[in-house]
Amino acid sequence: MIQKVIISQIPSAAYVHIPFCRRRCFYCDFPVFVVGDRLRGETSSTISQYVQAVCQEISISPAFSQPLETIFFGGGTPSLLSTEQLQCLLTALEKRFGITEGAEISMEMDPGTFDLALMAGYRSAGVNRVSLGVQTFQAELLKIAGRSHSVEDIFAAIELIHQVEIPEFSLDLISGLPHQSLDQWQDSLTKAVEIAPNHISIYDLTIEPGTAFGRYYKPGDQPLPTDETTVKMYQLGQQVLTGAGYEHYEISNYAKSGHQCQHNRVYWQNLSYYGFGMGAASYVQGKRFTRPRKTKEYYQWLENGAIIDCEITPLAEELLETLMLGLRLAEGLSLRMLVEKFGTEKVEEIKRCLQPYFPQGWVEIIGERLRLTDPDGFLFSNVVLADLFDKLGE
Repeated sequence: MIQKVIISQIPSAAYVHIPFCRRRCFYCDFPVFVVGDRLRGETSSTISQYVQAVCQEISISPAFSQPLETIFFGGGTPSLLSTEQLQCLLTALEKRFGITEGAEISMEMDPGTFDLALMAGYRSAGVNRVSLGVQTFQAELLKIAGRSHSVEDIFAAIELIHQVEIPEFSLDLISGLPHQSLDQWQDSLTKAVEIAPNHISIYDLTIEPGTAFGRYYKPGDQPLPTDETTVKMYQLGQQVLTGAGYEHYEISNYAKSGHQCQHNRVYWQNLSYYGFGMGAASYVQGKRFTRPRKTKEYYQWLENGAIIDCEITPLAEELLETLMLGLRLAEGLSLRMLVEKFGTEKVEEIKRCLQPYFPQGWVEIIGERLRLTDPDGFLFSNVVLADLFDKLGE
């Protein structure tokens, strides 16, 4: 019988959720708070109140001896913060946990939400990695997706990032948008390569319940691209980006050599991490916990002492999470690590469950590493994992 296990690994990564947006994109199901076009930074008491609340959460969170090596400000639109508000959050993290010299400090930013002074302020505060939410280079698709920026905003934002010499620059794109053609996708990929960021993320659109797209469409409906077209989009992305010198190091992520996102690797390697803010998830001492997704409930939770009230993740669940996350990486999973953590018998069972996918070329073992192949294994990862989970759960 599989027993529960306590994960002793000490977190060295922190995620901070900034929920504010000028508007909600039509595909978004993240916990966000729409503040409109004019409210931002110090001009918004809503944002200031939230920043103080998150600083309070940080200050009363259990701290361990390991300083932070990665910090990720996600959202929402973190670039609606003022420099002072960002500095307040970083100071709270530094005071509570410590931050290593040269730590990767990432910030998601939307085109059209910052100017040179703000960008320089972020850089001075310590931000050394920017993830720019471009999504598409076609004006009509930006409008269809409910984005608040223009194509002109994209290139203006990139120029500002270059001016302040941000060392790590990532660009985000979405494939499978309504009305999106292969030619448009090719054009976005070509422009991204010409811009030459050292990291590119490609996300295939998922229609989530409760979103505007969830009300407009059902999976398979026109004008959504067909499954055949979205497969071609994925393959095209892989061909164009690897051909341009990017390593396809994770299902949705490409990087120039030496420029992988270290913070996101913490998630994929199923390591421990702190989470702060509305809707943020954390994984500390074997406990996975997600904070309340609504502002009122989050503040109430904080007022009640920010209690992490959940059970330690059982070993059986830990195994499934390790497989689901680790197989997203091109390097896959170490069989030696799996044996040490879950036992030889369980690893042999995993191999038996995956046996039908070796001849198909979707799964392979190279040396002592188990991995999905690129691109076919990545393309059919949901099929492989669903079958694996079903068999292991029997």
